[in-house]
Amino acid sequence: MSRLLIATHNPAKINELKFGLKELKMKGIELLTLNDVRVEEEPEETGATFKENSFIKAKYYAEKVGFPVLSDDGGLVIPYLNNEPGVRSSRWLGRKATDEELISYTLKRLMGVPHDKRQAYLELFLCFYDPVTKNSIFENERIDGHLANKPFNKYERGFPYRALLVVDRFNKYYDDLTVHEHNLINHRLIALKRLTKKMTDLII
Repeated sequence: MSRLLIATHNPAKINELKFGLKELKMKGIELLTLNDVRVEEEPEETGATFKENSFIKAKYYAEKVGFPVLSDDGGLVIPYLNNEPGVRSSRWLGRKATDEELISYTLKRLMGVPHDKRQAYLELFLCFYDPVTKNSIFENERIDGHLANKPFNKYERGFPYRALLVVDRFNKYYDDLTVHEHNLINHRLIALKRLTKKMTDLII
């Protein structure tokens, strides 16, 4: 196969995944997005876990386009809130909720909760699926931290929960990390690096 579809509409995720897949691109793999293949519809994410949802998305889009797909699913897990929002991270308040609304709601749910009970982590699952061979491979990673009482004053659009997460490794807001620090803990890129090694033989 000489093509790989990146199955997300999120511009920030697309940029990050393309960056992490640059080695495949250098080997001649064409990286396409849902916009490139003009697919706007989305599957119903009925999985109970991030892994299940990543597979649902990868298989759905692969069957539409007929070539391999890379999908991801992940979000914020807050043990104090019974692991909410978990698989509902992007739709905790519905699909049309803004970053600001999600940040505000998270803080509201944690109002008055002491620091030692504000642990949280960002978890991610990546799934590669080939519709011809039916092969699927997965990788996952997480970033441990705790949730602050207020968001960082400058945060990246499309990643509302990062605005609240203080990364344990550096005791700094996620969005206040230097480029070097961010690369050291970026769960999407770490998982993607491991997945790319597994994908190469299946694609080329």
